[in-house]
Amino acid sequence: MATKTIPGDVPQQNVYRSNARVLVASLVGTAVEFYDFYIYATAAALVFGPLFFPAHSASVQQLAAYASFGIAFIARPVGATLFGHFGDRVGRKSTLVASLLLMGGATVLIGFLPTYESAGWLAPLMLCVLRFAQGLGLGGEWGGAALLAVENAPPGYRARFGMFPQLGAPVGFIAANGLFLVLTMTLSDSDFATWGWRIPFVLSAVLVGLGLWIRFRLSETPSFAAVLEHEPARSIPLVELFRTHLRQTLAGTFAVVACFAIYYLTTAFALGYGTTTLGYDRQAFLGVQLFAILFMAVGIVVAGYAADRWSSRGVLIFGSVVAVIVGLAMGPMFGAGSLAAIAVFLCLGLFTMGLVYGPLASLLPQLFSARVRYTGASIAFNVGGILGGGFAPMIAQTLADRGGVLFVGAYISGAAVLTLIGLLTIRKSTERDFVI
Repeated sequence: MATKTIPGDVPQQNVYRSNARVLVASLVGTAVEFYDFYIYATAAALVFGPLFFPAHSASVQQLAAYASFGIAFIARPVGATLFGHFGDRVGRKSTLVASLLLMGGATVLIGFLPTYESAGWLAPLMLCVLRFAQGLGLGGEWGGAALLAVENAPPGYRARFGMFPQLGAPVGFIAANGLFLVLTMTLSDSDFATWGWRIPFVLSAVLVGLGLWIRFRLSETPSFAAVLEHEPARSIPLVELFRTHLRQTLAGTFAVVACFAIYYLTTAFALGYGTTTLGYDRQAFLGVQLFAILFMAVGIVVAGYAADRWSSRGVLIFGSVVAVIVGLAMGPMFGAGSLAAIAVFLCLGLFTMGLVYGPLASLLPQLFSARVRYTGASIAFNVGGILGGGFAPMIAQTLADRGGVLFVGAYISGAAVLTLIGLLTIRKSTERDFVI
């Protein structure tokens, strides 16, 4: 039987196969990168304070661990600029391979670091350097993965294609925290603190190898191939971005703030606060978070389909309004004295996170022309990450120590208001103007 074809005499089954490869590559790559990123967040909440920082007090150690976590957010815009430069001049594929290698290499090395007890101040110094390298890698990862999906999407499917790299976040979280849950269930507290926490970092080498194998099989995106053919790069992408797309960059940056604030306050901060200040069992709390993260995945899928039916901007505005309400609910639900009430809040918060995160992969690339798209989308996403989540766990810990979780919830609501401001400055016609 003859193979059915589509315009251009390209076999339809080849198109489906190519699209499937692109979507798998964007999902697996971001899942690996976010796994690497999240195992650090989980380890910072559970063990990095006493292992890598001097023992002035448990609270100070926890703040220091959260501060080291925030270092990556400083590095992410640097990585966005660096990898964005090559992504807009050399290509999406090779840049994505380089970012994955950097992130994975730094993660594996963290698994072999000495602790403060054995190496003194050299231990936290090396930890912070490798955390910075993690941030560099992730700064270049997300923008490239989003473009890989969106620039290959057929008309009318951009948000649904764009949701695949976004789904890498909950997949990476489940892999990271699931592994930590297994380790805490099978190891004693002493063994976990001594060597068990290292296992997730060392295992990253296997996942990075899988991600590289998939990405080496990709071809360049149609948008970048067209740019190379008709508009070879003539300027530095960052300079051109700020000269021609400054307003879009600022709007995109604020559009990202809420999702990072919600995510890191319902995961890293909630885990540390719930297992220390509130005294809940570590395994039970990790189990609650693993269940709640499924709601984030559902939110991403719902948002992807809704954004293709209506608009990415409209879905994000709706999600931001819901996020304001979620922030106001945090204090009462965390203060209810019930793990079940906290579980309900985490499910609600992470579902909302999916609503304000899922459409970003389709919205941000649409703000920029193909020549500066990698740089623009990456910088907006990662600078927004600093504003919303870079030091959110550390700030939240301080707020909770001084005024309770009610103030932490106000942080979420404030971040959602900033995102609403950014979204309202974006023209409604942005998505119709997007040219692949």
